[in-house]
Amino acid sequence: MAINNISNPAQAASLYANSAKSLQNSGGMEGDDGILFGDILKNAAVSAIDTLKAGEKASAQAVTGEADMNDIVRAIDAADMTLQTVVAVRDRLVTSIQELLRLPI
Repeated sequence: MAINNISNPAQAASLYANSAKSLQNSGGMEGDDGILFGDILKNAAVSAIDTLKAGEKASAQAVTGEADMNDIVRAIDAADMTLQTVVAVRDRLVTSIQELLRLPI
């Protein structure tokens, strides 16, 4: 049943209880395809770290003159965009936590 079609508070409570049970049974926030939210974050963090390491390696190769300038610029640009994205996500996460802490109990 779609959430938009709920007009009865008992139905809403029932759907809430069912979703709470499914979260307890699955052990986490799992999507429709069985992928955990934590796994998505982990994969994104690993990918970001790999991109930053590639940029660092390209910088080292630039100093020694071992790499093509186009490859160096691409790797450093990708590392810069990744770092900006990570900082933006961090800032949004901190803002979200601050908003949650401001909620009345």
